[in-house]
Formats: sequence, C-alpha cells, structure tokens
Amino acid sequence: MSHASAEMQAYYAARAPYYDAVYLKPERAADIAFLRTHLAERLAGRDLLEVACGTGFWTQELAPAARRLVATDYTAEPLAFARLRPGVEAVRFEQADAYALPASLGSFDAAFAGLWFSHVPVEAREAFVASLHARLRPGARVLWIDNHERQCEDFPIAETDAQGNTWQHRPLRDGSVHRVLKNFPDEAMLQALMAGRAQRAHYRRLDNFWLFEYEL
Repeated sequence: MSHASAEMQAYYAARAPYYDAVYLKPERAADIAFLRTHLAERLAGRDLLEVACGTGFWTQELAPAARRLVATDYTAEPLAFARLRPGVEAVRFEQADAYALPASLGSFDAAFAGLWFSHVPVEAREAFVASLHARLRPGARVLWIDNHERQCEDFPIAETDAQGNTWQHRPLRDGSVHRVLKNFPDEAMLQALMAGRAQRAHYRRLDNFWLFEYEL
C-alpha cells in the first residue's frame, strides 16, 4: 500500500507554477550556491536516480554532471515543468511512487532526493528506504537535502500526531490554505535509520538546510 498523500499531491500540483520561489529567498543564497557545487561534485559521472524531483530545480543542476539521470515524481503537474528546464534533454522523466519505485526504472549507483524526506511520514520511513535501496547497486552513493527547523519561522508547526508527525498550514497565492506534512528529522534519527544499511553516513547542517550522505 502506498503512503503517497492525495492532500500533498494537490498542494504541489497547485504550487508548481511558482515552486522556485522557495529557493530564491536572499537568506538562502549561500546555501543554494554551496549545494549546487557540492551535489554536482558528489554525484558526477554516476547513474543517478532522483526521487521527488518536483519541478526540476535540482534536476537541471544534476543533469550535466550525471552519466545518466532518471528523475521521478508522483505528481504530473510538477513533472510537466521539470521537462521544460534547460539542459534536461537527456533526462528520463517518470511518474512514480517513491514508496514503490518500479524495477522498470533500472538500477543506479547514486540517488538524490531534495526537500522530500521531510514529507515522509514517520511510520513510512522504512518503506521509503526499502523502495529506494531496491533500485540501487551495492556501493551506491545517496544524498538527501531538506529544510531544517529554521523554516518554521515562516511556517510554524500547527499540528502533531501520536507518531510524531508534524504539519504546517501553508497558504497559496489563490488564497487556499493547505495542511502539509513537514517533519524535521535530526542527525541521530537519520543515523539510526541507516544503521546496518549504510556506511560513511555523514550529516551536515547549513544555515537553512541539512545535507545527509551515505553509501550502501
């Protein structure tokens, strides 16, 4: 059974036309500049699977560096924008469920997910990791980036459930307000999730984002 949320799908479908605004805030410029360089260096020359590529902001940065790039997302509307990004002509875009990534995608020696893991329910983390690792070869390098709790200055936590999941209430430009799952895992949680699964797991905290890298 998939853990994909219709509520989240509707939110990101509606937000797709102006999703890049999240990356254009002046206080995030230094982090974005670092990540552009760092991600390309760490994933260069690899067969790369991108999970939850959204509108392709990071896809366009990774495409020139990767040997092969398959970019996936569960929602059709953001993928339509991703396909229009410059320099992505060789990228294969696929609509796919992150919790059930199909074997037809192929096998990879690298994976990337940007601003995705925070949307994975606590109770679905194991399922996501199992799905991702099923598509990866031994020794594959994996990088995740996401917001840390500084984002709560813009969107405070509005709800918490018994599993520890947290939600924000986010307005869109059309005036609608959406309930968005947004968890903020810490280094200890990420390291525990990878215990026995990965090696060389490393966490780095930036001003606005965290970066987690490991190898199978």
